[in-house]
Amino acid sequence: MTGRALDPPTPDVVVEPDAERLARAVAEAFVARVAAAQAVHGTASVVLTGGGIGIAVLEQVAALAADPPRERVDWTAVDVWWGDERFVPADDDERNEKAARRVLLDPVGVPAERVHAMPPSDGEFREPEDAAAWYAGQLAAASPDGTSLPRFDVLLLGMGPEGHVASIFPRSPAVHDPRPAFAVRDCPKPPPIRVSLGFSAINSAEEVWLLVAGAAKASAVAQALAGADPDELPAAGVHGTRATRWLLDTAAAGELPGRAA
Repeated sequence: MTGRALDPPTPDVVVEPDAERLARAVAEAFVARVAAAQAVHGTASVVLTGGGIGIAVLEQVAALAADPPRERVDWTAVDVWWGDERFVPADDDERNEKAARRVLLDPVGVPAERVHAMPPSDGEFREPEDAAAWYAGQLAAASPDGTSLPRFDVLLLGMGPEGHVASIFPRSPAVHDPRPAFAVRDCPKPPPIRVSLGFSAINSAEEVWLLVAGAAKASAVAQALAGADPDELPAAGVHGTRATRWLLDTAAAGELPGRAA
């Protein structure tokens, strides 16, 4: 991870009763955050995640777009990136991109040139290292002069029960990799080959939101918020520059102080 002149912001913790209401609440907050970014910058830049709760949030965002709340998003002015991707063929159901396009990006009409997908294994690149280097180049190309990363207004992350985020797993070289994007091989969770953002990119986001549901993840949530070693529990090492939000259902919050049964 890169050093910082200032300490990261103290995490905010929000707990919803169950996964369904968590997805709805996150979707409403996401729409408001994107609309606010557009009000300031004219555009918004977001980083999406996959997984059950991640895709459920995108489904709820699409529902809000069909029945807009007070905050309205101009989806033609949203740049979409990914925190990680499985290095599998483009039409594989394991692709985070495929699910995101189906439930949100295509229905709301995000322009093709604003969808910055990580390459599939059957595309231009046959090796994940080449795909990751290309993605790092795309990040740099979209960045202000003199920088290697674009503005990320909000970056969504899921978390595994052992505390992995994106494709950064415990005790893996990815924890210490300073590059903004890199290939990950031999992931303990299939599929084993992936492309991932690193901490240097994740922690450049203005806001990082960790979306976590289920009792199986309660121990990792509690350890991360208690300041665990990121080498042992990578989720403990992520933060936004302005805000870090842990968005949990009751089950995932079950081992936090004052919430244990």
